[in-house]
Amino acid sequence: MSKIIYKAKKVFNGNEILSNYGVVINDGIIETILPVTSINEEAEIIDFGDALIAPAFIDLQLYGAYGRLLAVYPDAVTVAAIYNYSLSGGAAYCMPTVATHPMKIIFQCIDAVKNYWSQNGKGVLGLHVEGPWISAAKRGAHNEEWISVPTVEEAKELLEYGKNVLKIITLAPEVCSREIIELIENYGVVVSAGHTNATYQQAMQGFDNGIHTATHLYNAMSSLQHREPGMVGAIFDNPSAHCSIVPDGYHVDFAAIRIAKKIMGERLFAITDSVTETNEGFYKHTLEGDKYTSNGILSGSALTMHKAFLNLVHHCSMSVEEALRMCSLYPARVMNLPHKLGSLQEGCNADMIVLDNNLELVKVITS
Repeated sequence: MSKIIYKAKKVFNGNEILSNYGVVINDGIIETILPVTSINEEAEIIDFGDALIAPAFIDLQLYGAYGRLLAVYPDAVTVAAIYNYSLSGGAAYCMPTVATHPMKIIFQCIDAVKNYWSQNGKGVLGLHVEGPWISAAKRGAHNEEWISVPTVEEAKELLEYGKNVLKIITLAPEVCSREIIELIENYGVVVSAGHTNATYQQAMQGFDNGIHTATHLYNAMSSLQHREPGMVGAIFDNPSAHCSIVPDGYHVDFAAIRIAKKIMGERLFAITDSVTETNEGFYKHTLEGDKYTSNGILSGSALTMHKAFLNLVHHCSMSVEEALRMCSLYPARVMNLPHKLGSLQEGCNADMIVLDNNLELVKVITS
């Protein structure tokens, strides 16, 4: 790939918006960012005029796309569909997700990601397994029959089979021992607390035991009560706990997002939690307006990351810069990848979005 320079009136590097800058790309990597007036080298120059260039989005939780739910069609075709759906909404990187299922299905989903990669598939960071080691009381739309308490042997079997593919496991800290949590972390897998009925004390102990992230704030977790702060209170109170949130207005009221943001700051990041319409398998997702239900229970969103970004700006009183960070830099931090993804800095992958003056998505540039 030859050297290319993308320039625009505004470039958001992950920290600030720069006026009249160009992003110099060499073999898919950002070489430098410099003022337009300093560009004098011979290279292809693509000018986006009055637009805004920003880091591409990252979606760490979505289950399917275009009628193909990963658990129903655990193959490379589905993984590609999920990536293409993510890309259509400005997310150059995504994390296909499987909800609570028997281990056989989870293993097939691991194989699906492996096969996608073997076909030179790009943009998929790995697999997110949500359940089955969760709380039955906070299962949401998850099938109670498949919920279980893991043994060390079962955890090792999953981690070995999913080595280098499995990247996030959402579990209930009150259901899993400290040994299990440490084992998962030792495999380089992010442990995320979710679908949990943990008390405040149990949640804080989980964070002390190595959990640093939680899944979809407010949803499927013990709520903040004045005599029992619960998991929500622990997330608010623990200075190192990150947490995803679904900014669609259905999973969480926009006012609740604003409140959480004031408390959590950079620890809060966006996901779509999106599913797709399907009549197969246990989770029969039905589109109802702008959300999905399964067996009569809210089961997923119809968001793209671009829609999530717009909701944060238009409904949650968030600056464009901070909304961009919630959809790019902060997810990259959760995955320990801020040196490669989520910002436009020297040495980072050249994955960018272009937004017009109305913040509509004009183009996605991938490395």
